[in-house]
Amino acid sequence: MNSRLSRSQERNICSELGSVKLKLLYKATVHGFTGAAFHQRCDSLSPTVSVGYNVSGYVFGGYTKQPFSQSGQYVNDDQAFLFDLTGGKLKKYPVTSAAHAIRMIANCGPYFGESLVLVNASQPVTHSNPKSYYNFNPAEMHGNDLNLTECEVYQVEECTEFETPWRNVIWESGTRTELMESIKNYKPPVRSVSQARVLLIGQVGAGKSSFFNSINSVFRGHVTSQAMSGSSTTSLTTQFRTYSLKDGREGKPLPITLCDTMGLEDGKGAGLDVDDIASILEGHILDRYQFNPSAPLRAEVHGYRKSPDLKDKIHCLTYILDASKVSIMPARLAEKLEAIRKKANLLGVPQMVVLTKVDEACPLVEESLTSIYQSIYIKKIIQEASSKLGIPVSCIVPVRNYTEELDLDLNTDILLLSAVIQMLRFADNFFDDVSDQLGNLQTKE
Repeated sequence: MNSRLSRSQERNICSELGSVKLKLLYKATVHGFTGAAFHQRCDSLSPTVSVGYNVSGYVFGGYTKQPFSQSGQYVNDDQAFLFDLTGGKLKKYPVTSAAHAIRMIANCGPYFGESLVLVNASQPVTHSNPKSYYNFNPAEMHGNDLNLTECEVYQVEECTEFETPWRNVIWESGTRTELMESIKNYKPPVRSVSQARVLLIGQVGAGKSSFFNSINSVFRGHVTSQAMSGSSTTSLTTQFRTYSLKDGREGKPLPITLCDTMGLEDGKGAGLDVDDIASILEGHILDRYQFNPSAPLRAEVHGYRKSPDLKDKIHCLTYILDASKVSIMPARLAEKLEAIRKKANLLGVPQMVVLTKVDEACPLVEESLTSIYQSIYIKKIIQEASSKLGIPVSCIVPVRNYTEELDLDLNTDILLLSAVIQMLRFADNFFDDVSDQLGNLQTKE
């Protein structure tokens, strides 16, 4: 059963309704120009779009969120509207009396108040009365031609995926190899630094330690668990840890160090202290420093590096967020993240976001990880994270950590490695800024 709507007309209708698609339920030339045929196929289904086509070539109809029935009663719908698609653009006529938006008549097709009825009295005709519950110009809507050549009713369904990915990824083994080689061959543009240092911070349970373990697994060739990770209401990481990655068990160290911290908590005096973040960013905190949530690090305490070099500083700050919890982020946690972002901005540290647990957040992605950049829901989460943290969408990447698997997965690896590539690019931005500052100083001298 083919739709008579053109792709352009369908897009015009869907653009008024959000991220949706249309499913054809009833087609009068196939099922019959009768109220019985219409109700048999459309009753109890909603929302719907009804479309009429007349001899003069006009295309017009209406939308309602209410399911059709044969009760004979009016049904309230404050979102109902009539429309016409003549001239290639949708012109909308909102309901003026919501209480009379739809009427459920057995021997008619779609019945919009007393204003527009398609398949009126089980005939291939239209009833039109613009003076009742919708205001429209009949000459513009249907050219005063009430003879129908077709009537179609579509159910409006939520659309879960874009037609084409909004980011391009080649899901092949060659991509994984290329990404791994790019990471292995990376060299910081500053001679005094051999490894880019990336700080991972995030809410307890977001997957910071699991992210390191997952990256480590990719380069080891099998799933590993060097950093402590798991499920807990309080942070499993209680020390500041710096983890160097190796190219295989006996391989050379990779040019990136991932720094793990105590998790952020929304309670006051709980989790990682915001003031400790500044100390970490500036390179003052040594590996294995034991965090104390009730008191930030002071210069006289053991584990404080008084004169850090450039190689000791953080070159990229990465927020690790649980994709399934972005929309319910506690207000106090959001305030902590904003305070951290401001400190990082003052220190000139580039920032990005890694969204974890994307497969748990989206059934489409759970079914196929390669659908991640076609998932409308994942893009909405990324946009919401961008809004809440003040981080551009281009600086947010989704990943899936290894948490319960025993074997590596190509598509999981590609997303993880792509995130590391972004970290190195942001670290380069940091080094470029440092070089520019040094150049300016030398010029002044």
